[in-house]
Order: sequence, then structure tokens, then C-alpha cells
Amino acid sequence: MELFEGKKPLPARMRPEDFSEFIGQEHIIGEGKPLKKLIEKGQIHSLIFFGPPGTGKTALAHLISRKLKADFYELNAVTSTVSDVRKVLEKGRENRKLGRKTILFIDEIHRFNKAQQDALLPDTEEGNVILIGATTENPYFSLTPALRSRVKIYRFKPLQKADLLKLYNLATAKREGLPGFKVPEEVLNLLINASAGDGRKFLNFLEELHTLTGGKEPNLALAQEVVGEINFSMSEDERFDLISALIKSMRGSDPDGALHYAVRLLEAGEDPKFIARRLVIFASEDIGNANPEALLIANAALNAVTNVGMPEAAINLAHAVIYLSSSLKSNAVYRALKEAQKDVREGFQPEVPQHLKAGKRNRGYRYPHNYERSWVKQEYLKDKRKYYRPKGVGFEKTLENWLKWMRGETDKIEPTKEKEVDDEV
Repeated sequence: MELFEGKKPLPARMRPEDFSEFIGQEHIIGEGKPLKKLIEKGQIHSLIFFGPPGTGKTALAHLISRKLKADFYELNAVTSTVSDVRKVLEKGRENRKLGRKTILFIDEIHRFNKAQQDALLPDTEEGNVILIGATTENPYFSLTPALRSRVKIYRFKPLQKADLLKLYNLATAKREGLPGFKVPEEVLNLLINASAGDGRKFLNFLEELHTLTGGKEPNLALAQEVVGEINFSMSEDERFDLISALIKSMRGSDPDGALHYAVRLLEAGEDPKFIARRLVIFASEDIGNANPEALLIANAALNAVTNVGMPEAAINLAHAVIYLSSSLKSNAVYRALKEAQKDVREGFQPEVPQHLKAGKRNRGYRYPHNYERSWVKQEYLKDKRKYYRPKGVGFEKTLENWLKWMRGETDKIEPTKEKEVDDEV
């Protein structure tokens, strides 16, 4: 069987020639979707595609060019200059006079600086070129407002298992692909998992196996060597999503989900100190006095990351993530802080009572330890506000009882029976 030596890589050969061959992104290009209708009518305006690598951004740009019978110019924002851009824009102006459409496709458009982005504005607005930009970064942060206002933004999603199976079937059926190449189910599942939604990576794995076996059926051992150590990566958006999922899983008391997201962050290269610092914050924000030991555990994990280092400190991080996830929760400390901050920032700053002032300005201070229960009634804040409202969860119930006892509101310490709390942040 021919090994396609000297030919383009499989992902390039598999570029779709029609919508029937475009796989994934049904929410954008599925039957009846506005973008598909506009492409079919030949009336699209400038677009930005953003999402993970290997999800079809470049493929769809080429397909649009084919459908519109447009001249297609492709630039990479890393290597292209303003001069390169202006040459294409000039060609677009000439084409427009001749009634031809021009597509300017810019890969990694988020790497263009403001001057380069500004150079696109007049011709994009006038319709001299149809700009299609591809980016793995959120364009709402990486592109200028002026450019964003002239384009329609579409978000691409990672390919699902069903999508990659369709891609495999198409690749092994097309003459330009790997016709007749059979891959066992266990090998196919390995390739799908290792690809992590990246169609380009999946096709590259297939082609490498095809080359190594001469087109014969590959076994699992060879596939594992081809895949090697799975290379995890994440965009900035994915990073924020994983961090958010970690915190929300711990808050929801799901240690398994929390550990999964923590590991994904670490495997993708996240700074372990950043994760540890988030655990320290979480210990006070979401657990607080319901379990004061949580802060000690979180700080110990941060100390381990700092002094022990990776990879061993991953065990300490896992310890802390599981402990914090499994702990009783209370946001009473966090709410108290927010209420106090709100009061102060809105101007509530009463004069310090005379007996609390420093040095010779102090008049009438009563030393609590000279009194029963080491507590005496006196004013600590004029126009008294109540910020800390224990939720009666875990150790917070004990604190609530102690406060009542010290203030003489009760003659005995009540049992630390937890009470149900109906509260939302």
C-alpha cells in the first residue's frame, strides 16, 4: 500500500471540500445555522474563529473560500508584518473592482499588535476583504474593541469522541486519506483519548501508525509508543475554566472532581504554588471557622510546594484538596469581611470610642481579664454593626456558644448540635 511519501500531511489532505466532510462545530455550522446559510448565499462578513487547536478553524476558512470562489490569502500573525497585510489589502481592493471576493485568513491573529490590527480596519469595514481570523485566545481580551466591532465572533469547541470517530471513518474512506486502514477499537480509543479533542493531532497519530505498519493493522503496544507521554496543554480560557471547576468542586464537597481538575492543571503546566495559594484562600473563604484546621492544612500544602517541590509535593496538594473538599463548609467569615468592607467603603467610619484610644487619650477602658469569664460589657464600635453571623456548622457552633456564654446571654455552654442553614452567597 502506498505510504503517500512526499505528499502533504494527512490533516492538510483531509481538509473538507464540502459541508458533508466538515466534522464538529454543529452549533456553528450545522444544518439551518445562520453561518451556514450565509456561506451558501455567499454573503458573509468578516469573522473570528476562536477555540482550541485542531477544531476546524483553518479548515472552515478554506471551505468558505471554496464556497465563495474567493481568492484566498493566508498569513500567520507571528511571521507577518504590516507590509504583508497591506499587500493583501491592496489586492482585495483590486479584486473588488473586478467583482471578485478576497478572503484574508490570519492565523493566531491575537498575536497582532494594535498597529497591525488597526491596519485591517478600513478595508474590513469597506468590505474590500473578508477577514477570517483564527485564535486560541479569547478575542474579547486579545483583540482591540475597534476590530471586534467589525467582525462576528464564533467559538469552536473541542471535538468529541463521536466527531473523531467520524474523522477516522472519513480518513480511511477517502482516496486522499488512508483508504482501507483498519485500527482496532482499543487502539482507536487510545488515540481519541490522547488527542483530547484535537482533530489534527488525531490524524497525525493515524498517519504515523499507518507509516510504521505499512498500512497494516497496528497493535496497542505500538500505538502507546506513538502516543508516548500525553502532552497536556490549555488555553488561557481553559486555564480559568479548570481553576473555576477546582474551586467549585471543593465548595460542592466533591473530592474526586476537585482532584481531577487539580491534576489537569498540574499536568498542563500550572504553577503548583498558584494552586496552593488558591487552597489557602479557599480554606478561609469557604470553610472558615466551621473547621479552623482547614487553613493549617492548606498552609502546610503551600509550605510543602515551596520547600519540597514537585513532583513529590503533588501528594501534599492532593492531601489538601481532598481534605478541603471533604470538610464542613461555612462562608460566614467571608460574608462578614464583605459586609465590613462595604460599610467602610461607603463611609461608615465612626470615631473610635474614648476608652479604646491609645496612650493618654485612653479614658475608662475596662480590662476584660479582670472580670468573670474574661468578658465585660463595653462599647467597641459606635453605631454597632453585626458582621459575623456563625452558621452553626462544625466548630462555628462552638464559637457561637462561646460568644453567647461570654456575653451572659446564656448560663451554660449548649451542645454543639449543628443547625440547618438556608443561605446563599
